[in-house]
Amino acid sequence: MRAFIFHFNFLNLFFSLFYHSKQKSYIDRCWSEVRVGDFVRLSCNEIIPADLLLLYSSDPRGVCYIETANLDGETNLKQRQVVSDSSLEGSDFTPESFHSRIECENPNNDLNRFKGYIEQSSEARVGLHSSNLLLRSCTIRNTETVVGIVVYAGHETKAMMNNSGPRYKRSQLEKRLNTDVLWCVALLIVMCLTAAVGHGLWMKNFRHSVFQVDGEISPALAGFYVFWTMIIVLQVLIPISLYVSIEIVKLGQIYFIHNDLDFYNEQLDSRIQCRALNITEDLGQIQYLFSDKTGTLTENKMVFRRCSIFGVEYPHVDNARRLEVYEAEQNEAAGHTVTLKSACSGKSLSCRSLSCNRSSLSLHTLTAESPEEEDQLSNHAAARTGAFCSRMAKDVLPDPELVRKLNSLCSSTLRLRDSSTESLSSLELTYITDFFLALAICNSVVVSSPSQPRHVVVPEAQTPLKSLEEIKLMFQRLNFYSFSTPQIKGSKLFNRGKTGSFNFNTPPSNSIDGSNLALDTSQETYTLKSKVDFPDRWDGEDSAARRSLEDLENLRDLKEDGDGAKQNVDLDRDVQSDEDSDDELLYEAESPDEAALVHAARAYHCTLKGRSAESLLVELPGLGSLVVQLLHILPFDSNRKRMSVVVRHPLTGQVVVYTKGADSVIMDLAEKRRGSEQAQEIYKHIRQQTQKHLDMYAREGLRTLCIATKVLEEDEYEVWLKRQLLAESSIENQEELMLDSAERLENDLTLLGCTGIVDRLQEDVPETIEALQEAGIKVWVLTGDKQETAVNIANACKLLRSNDRLLTANCGSKDACAALLEELLIEVRREEDGEESSFHSTSSFILVIDGRTLEWALQDELKASFLELSCKCKAVICCRSTPLQKSKVVQLIRDKIGVMTLAVGDGANDVSMIQVADVGIGISGQEGMQAVMSSDFAISRFKHLKKLLLVHGHWCYHRLANMILYFIYKNVMYVNLLFWYQFFCGFSGSVMINSWVLILFNLVFTSVPPLIYGILDRDTPADTLMKLPELYGAEGTTKIYIPATFWITILDAFYQSVVCFFVPYFALAGSEVGTLSFGSPVNTSALLIILLHQVIESNTLTWIHMLVLLLSAVLYFVFVLLYSAFCVVCSHPTNLFRVETVQMSQPLFYIICALTTFTALLPRMLFRALFNSLHSSAALRAAQRDEEAAQRYRRRMQRWNLKHTGPSNLPACADNPGLEPSGDEVVS
Repeated sequence: MRAFIFHFNFLNLFFSLFYHSKQKSYIDRCWSEVRVGDFVRLSCNEIIPADLLLLYSSDPRGVCYIETANLDGETNLKQRQVVSDSSLEGSDFTPESFHSRIECENPNNDLNRFKGYIEQSSEARVGLHSSNLLLRSCTIRNTETVVGIVVYAGHETKAMMNNSGPRYKRSQLEKRLNTDVLWCVALLIVMCLTAAVGHGLWMKNFRHSVFQVDGEISPALAGFYVFWTMIIVLQVLIPISLYVSIEIVKLGQIYFIHNDLDFYNEQLDSRIQCRALNITEDLGQIQYLFSDKTGTLTENKMVFRRCSIFGVEYPHVDNARRLEVYEAEQNEAAGHTVTLKSACSGKSLSCRSLSCNRSSLSLHTLTAESPEEEDQLSNHAAARTGAFCSRMAKDVLPDPELVRKLNSLCSSTLRLRDSSTESLSSLELTYITDFFLALAICNSVVVSSPSQPRHVVVPEAQTPLKSLEEIKLMFQRLNFYSFSTPQIKGSKLFNRGKTGSFNFNTPPSNSIDGSNLALDTSQETYTLKSKVDFPDRWDGEDSAARRSLEDLENLRDLKEDGDGAKQNVDLDRDVQSDEDSDDELLYEAESPDEAALVHAARAYHCTLKGRSAESLLVELPGLGSLVVQLLHILPFDSNRKRMSVVVRHPLTGQVVVYTKGADSVIMDLAEKRRGSEQAQEIYKHIRQQTQKHLDMYAREGLRTLCIATKVLEEDEYEVWLKRQLLAESSIENQEELMLDSAERLENDLTLLGCTGIVDRLQEDVPETIEALQEAGIKVWVLTGDKQETAVNIANACKLLRSNDRLLTANCGSKDACAALLEELLIEVRREEDGEESSFHSTSSFILVIDGRTLEWALQDELKASFLELSCKCKAVICCRSTPLQKSKVVQLIRDKIGVMTLAVGDGANDVSMIQVADVGIGISGQEGMQAVMSSDFAISRFKHLKKLLLVHGHWCYHRLANMILYFIYKNVMYVNLLFWYQFFCGFSGSVMINSWVLILFNLVFTSVPPLIYGILDRDTPADTLMKLPELYGAEGTTKIYIPATFWITILDAFYQSVVCFFVPYFALAGSEVGTLSFGSPVNTSALLIILLHQVIESNTLTWIHMLVLLLSAVLYFVFVLLYSAFCVVCSHPTNLFRVETVQMSQPLFYIICALTTFTALLPRMLFRALFNSLHSSAALRAAQRDEEAAQRYRRRMQRWNLKHTGPSNLPACADNPGLEPSGDEVVS
């Protein structure tokens, strides 16, 4: 927090160009002088000094790119747009010409929201939104010059208002320590009161004695003085220095965590980040773990797997094999031995190429990227150019059946079918075309190339046909008719045998069965194919359809004739050059699933080639490059769970809405369909088949998205646009108005199909979750995915076992939710009662609850029932949950049960959950750095949690807890020596130890050993902790520092102080030794007792421990000897001159020290010996388990040998002499 403020104060010293109205030019001015309404001119790579409204950009399309790494840690560039005001458009912008009025919302800390409007002189309003705002501390990239007007400055900027800092988290150990420090204060007060009362009584009894200095001081006043004197003398009892020691120990612990090579990710070149220094010990006390799914349990490297269009499922078998091969080669590269078997033969796929009747692909093209290739790909200006563009995501292998249907668009000859059963429906072809067009344009992907900046790649449209108008005419005529697929001659579609593509040799038309051309695939049969082809309409409209097909043939004939062969060669060269340029295109997406869908569309030659603010350049198969006018974008948000784009169709000129989103939302919005009864029946079948495929994809663990479209009439669009512009220009209730406008547009959709995207589990996730559950940690999965996908992933990662019972909570109302929760509770209680009566364990319960039911369950009326039910379950899976629901679930468990919680996630939707949990862990994955920036610890893989918790968490808690107890013991033991002396000096506050020795005892002589103890002590080796996860949650390890152990430590310190004081006292009773001579063996014995006490308590004694302990003792003896030998007049009246030298020259001194030390430590040694005998160490138990397992195996093999070993048979253990049975045990 303090560093962040310093960073912004330092930035205020920077200079930028601000417009000066009097000089009518831009001048340099310090950031601290910026004011609202100033015009600011910035150049490329400059940092933005305030929140600016973008008025001008040197880019001809009015686009500006900024890097937001200083805000959210993301290095991929964000696009910002000049305000869409006609008065601002033009090549030049001068502040004098700006006469508009700007009104915006009050300053707030929401980085993703900005509401306002700009009012022109004609009182026309233009809405403002976040894409028009340049945020302070961001950096201008890839834009030569921008001009903006300041709307928020200084502490009102969004960056500064987000500077409140994260929620301060205090560890449980720290809270417990604060309570015990209060007990130490209470103990100090009791001791001081005892001394004050004792001194008052002593003064009263000896009021007229000769040694009374001031006879006028009353005993009460003298006691009052002694009280504060004893506060000063015994102040060490309050362990103020303990807090400093704890911080030093935590720094040492974090150093070892940070430098653990097991946390290093070679692919990302990253290691663990410890962003919170005060909660390391909480890692060893976690009881509940809440995890996101996508990107946390899975890779979040989305790869297109399969799709369904028009109710027809395309399995993409070759694409599945490609992913298997890719994964196998990755495992081999990582040192794993994996052999994959082909589904059609027993041969290994690692030594042959994939092949089918229409395609061939060498497996050598599917190898993982080499470092050279990755470096070549990353030579962009920005570090994250080509985000989510891994080779596995890019090299999508098309489905041959779908390719054959798409080839109809680029066929050189089109023929009418002879019957309704032998043709491809034009309706289905329209669905397919719109489906891939939606995949290509319904996104926010930025197109770039390795040689050009990302905002420059907007090639000019080229079309292989005669004119675009003729294409529109052809498409409009064919929009509702069917045409057949002829033999393809010389098609340029899918004709290159490059990586990720196939060579398709289309068979003659007479060899193609009509049943395979319609809605049938190799896996299912479309029973309504005759209805799809509209046979009742075909007779009356046959001539029109024939004329349209003839027109298309004539268009292609005209194009193919022309200049003859030379023109054909030029066309081939153009297509070839276009494909080469396509290969160089790079896509930078905001999410991995967007990139996966764009790459999937590109695999079918529906390529997104360029993007601007007003248009998109898309290449369609057989139609070439077309410019798509972009009318509006409705971005994705967590409430709508969908994204839409409004475009003008490049062929028909109609206003079309393309929508993609979660199936639970799109299927409801696309439920109804207008039209004839026959069309409704067909559409109903499409919805049923698509829902069937969605369920199948979910069972396979695929992420599902639905694609839908809607055609708007011009009048309908104009009405909606007015409402949308009004919502955008509104300041009050803008979110509600925008949501209402989107809902008015996104209804009555036509379902095109769905996609299945594979997101693989991260490595070692099942083993990690299994180990965490064995450690006593309950694992919950909170995800936004659908229920089937979440359950499938839970099965894959061993969260859900085969013998576990699944409790599903999907309700349609609050009353139904209450009844269901009560019913499930009764069932669980009945099972628990049956288990207690039968004395055998039964299956565990897993609760699966969807987002709508969870919303009701988190309400006050049902919260108790949900909490009780979830606590009785082994795990809980929350599906379709929003970010707010995630944080509410974590907060409910943390506050109501009072357990230690940990939340782990990788995206911005996990930030609230991470901040609410006691320990928040962010995974640096594919969804930016928001989770990492908000977390306490940042790791790169989920598997790192295992060692972080089971090893480092265990060690940190064990070390710190023992160090705190030792530190409290040390202070109490030493302070009590001074307290016992008060009984023999009239409670006057005098001490029997030299003041310098008293100061340096805790500051130097005994300060370093506790630090080494807290940093290096290790009760159990790392291998044992990883092998025996149950040690993490064992009672002996989680209850080290509790009230009982604290008071036992206090009593032990009192006992040792009594021994340390009274053994020398009785040994020297009757002698003529002075006060300091008596204090010498007491102080030396105390030092030896404290150091040896640590030796007894330590689980690990390294040479560092022994060296520090030895140096502490040697340093004490050297100091007191030199001090007593040379300091003649120091520290009067407690002068040590010649005291220590005389004492240490007498044998009685060493006898007293040895006897005192042995007597004081004897109970502690006996307790440790007894405890270790009854509770063996974890390492010893692990060794005993291994030995017992070996003995059981040896006995089993001996019994087998007794039964099966004959005269000519070799014993089964002959190859292992260690298992050879003894001669007296084998009976022949």
